[in-house]
Formats: sequence, structure tokens, C-alpha cells
Amino acid sequence: MAATKAEISLQPGLSYLPGRLSRDEQENLVDIIRAIVAEAPLYVPVMPGSGRPMSVRMTNCGPLGWVTDKERGYRYQPTHPLTGRPWPGIPQVLLDLWRELSGFEKDPEACLVNFYADDARMGLHQDRDEADLSAPVLSISLGNTCLFRVGGLSRTDRTKSLKLESGDVFILGGEGRLCFHGVDRIYPGTSTLLKSGGRINLTLRRVNP
Repeated sequence: MAATKAEISLQPGLSYLPGRLSRDEQENLVDIIRAIVAEAPLYVPVMPGSGRPMSVRMTNCGPLGWVTDKERGYRYQPTHPLTGRPWPGIPQVLLDLWRELSGFEKDPEACLVNFYADDARMGLHQDRDEADLSAPVLSISLGNTCLFRVGGLSRTDRTKSLKLESGDVFILGGEGRLCFHGVDRIYPGTSTLLKSGGRINLTLRRVNP
């Protein structure tokens, strides 16, 4: 008998919650994100040093936002790099989800919003720009299915892949907090949530101790 999604074996500290958000909850989140994007527009981040543009567009909400540019590299800052305005606040529904699922006593300080067009991807990386690595990273998938790949604490460790669908939640915490992970591809036409296709990924992070 084929293994179901919930039976996938993962490293300690990694949690996979398929279908955690209902369709109604997903639609509500998309409406909230549209309002965030209206205030803090999506933009194309670039790699440090090379200035090569990433294939995703991004924005943030919360007291801090994750940004990257050619000159100063990866960091968190309180303002949008293009508008200079403070990021919008983290919506209550996301704070509630964090408080329910993260197991961490302090609220997130940043919610990174990544929009993947159907040809976008994200190379293997660690989320390690935070001063407090004891807090987990909580990731929410909306829209088209992606092929998500996760490995170990070294870039050369063996990886495994799973398909994250709209409404799935994935958590990197504990021993798995610094596991390498990435998005190898988007599967077009696998969700009707976003009218123009693509995928939205929300990652909630605690930055400071």
C-alpha cells in the first residue's frame, strides 16, 4: 500500500501538517495578503554580491522584514526597501496559528511573503539570519503545489522531497531548525485558489531573543 502524505518520515524537529488550513481559511488568508501587498508591494530581491535577481517576488509583514540586496546582503529591517515605509502588521489569524502550532512562547517578528510564479524555484538554503535560532520557522503554502526538498544540517546531506499543497503547513524547529531546504518546482494548474496561478509561501519567524 502506498504511503500517504502524513506517513512521510522526517528528521527530528521537522513537522508536516498536510491540509491544515481549510479552503475557507485559505481564501481568507489570500484576501488578507492582497491587502498587505497593496500596502507593501511585492518586489524582486537580488543576491548579495552578484546582484542576480531571484525568481520569486517578495514582501513582508511584522515589525521586521527579511530583505536582501547586492550591497548589504541578507538581513532584517523595519522598513520596505523600495517605499521606505514600515511593514504592515502581522494579521491576527497568523499570530493565532503560530501560537497554536509553534510551541514557542514569544510571537513572530516577521512574516516573509514569497510569491512563486509557475516557473520560479528556490535553491537549497538554511534560514539562519535570525539572532534567535531557538524559535521555529513556520511555513504556510497557498496556491499551486510545489516540490519541496529538505535535507540535513550540511548542504551535502541526503535530501528527500515531498509535494506541498495549498493549505499545508511545514515547521522547521528544534534539531531540524537549520536543515537545508528549497523548492525545486511549481506544478501549474494544481490549485484554483489564486486566479492567475502561482504559489504563495508565508514563513513566520522570530528574529530576536
